[in-house]
Amino acid sequence: MTISRRGLLGTGAAVGLLTACGSNTGRDDGGSGHGPKLSQWYHQYGEQGTEQAVKKYAAAYKKADVTVQWRPGNYDEQTAAALLTDSGPDVFEVNGPTLDQIQGKQVADLTELFDGVKDDFNPAVLAPKTYDGRIWGIPQVVDMQMLYYRKSLLADAGLRPPKTLDELVDAAKKLTSKKTKGLFLGNDGGAGVLGGTPLYAAGLELVTADGKVGFDDPAAARALGKIRQLYADKSLLLGAPADWSDPSAFVQGLTAMQWSGLWALPTVQKEFGDDFGVLPFPKDGAGKPSVPVGAYGAAVSTRGKHQQAAKDFLKWLWIDSTDRQEDFALAYGFHIPARLSLAKKAQKLRKGAAADAVRFTTDYGYAQPLLWTPAGQSAYQDALSRIIKDGASPDSELKKVVRKVSAELGRVKKKS
Repeated sequence: MTISRRGLLGTGAAVGLLTACGSNTGRDDGGSGHGPKLSQWYHQYGEQGTEQAVKKYAAAYKKADVTVQWRPGNYDEQTAAALLTDSGPDVFEVNGPTLDQIQGKQVADLTELFDGVKDDFNPAVLAPKTYDGRIWGIPQVVDMQMLYYRKSLLADAGLRPPKTLDELVDAAKKLTSKKTKGLFLGNDGGAGVLGGTPLYAAGLELVTADGKVGFDDPAAARALGKIRQLYADKSLLLGAPADWSDPSAFVQGLTAMQWSGLWALPTVQKEFGDDFGVLPFPKDGAGKPSVPVGAYGAAVSTRGKHQQAAKDFLKWLWIDSTDRQEDFALAYGFHIPARLSLAKKAQKLRKGAAADAVRFTTDYGYAQPLLWTPAGQSAYQDALSRIIKDGASPDSELKKVVRKVSAELGRVKKKS
């Protein structure tokens, strides 16, 4: 199954697992013969031309013989297994690195590569790659999610683009008709894609800077109760032919508003011209708008035989080669470069909804914190699903999640 850069922003699809162990090193005998041999892994992108591009980048590097391996299947599990062996990659793309990979000393410290350029990386996506004051991965591109809406449909209903969560609930209800639903948050009602976004919109966070639960607050239950209201009002599109990451429900007129990603923008623009707008997730109460962002990073395995050569290659590709970074972000799909200076000057991102998306990311972007573990995330996702679909009490559900996440945070702190 082919996955795209958007996968790191959702809960992740179940895909076939390919073993990453054994003698499959990703190296071959057809290299260029320049310097040490390095193996580089990428997950399989769905965007045409990306594989050829990364192989072209590798071939252009003259100080090492870099062989790219394109990895279909459950990439995150493949790399996690490969890092425990001597047959894994030297450099690799990672949805992280994860806390376990950092604490287990499976990835190299890359802090020195950022000398003089650290402040040019989007802080929202650099933060989850930073632990104990050190940086463990280089963000490659930024992906983000936002709310698409049809300007004409809102105008016909006498509505303005919603700036608060209450206005979103009201607009979704008024825009719902026999043919069109007001809002599409995914076929599960939003539990999978929204994650912590409503919490951040309420002025809260998943994990605080000092490593504590960031949503043990009545404002969390109030915000999630309003997401439930969307479901109870029958304002949400459910059972669409494609899920939230695909803009087809919006393009086909099944919904007046849809939560999706920046990658959907070219398709929406082609269909509607100027008759659409984009928004961050609306604020609730004393909070502010929120925009979830994510970034695959480039990392170096500590099991590799040529760690310094691997670091030098990554510095060349993801720090020094700004032309290739912009090419990777915008020539094959639609993504924001991880460097603030590149995002600001990229021609495709300088006007209209694309420029709005860049501004939202800079002003309101948040990424899942490194301490937000899979166990904590699962507990929260399950509770959110029960709140939205079953009408479970947000207050009681969140109290259980707070206890679970507190225990998880205590566990990971002991390992550090």
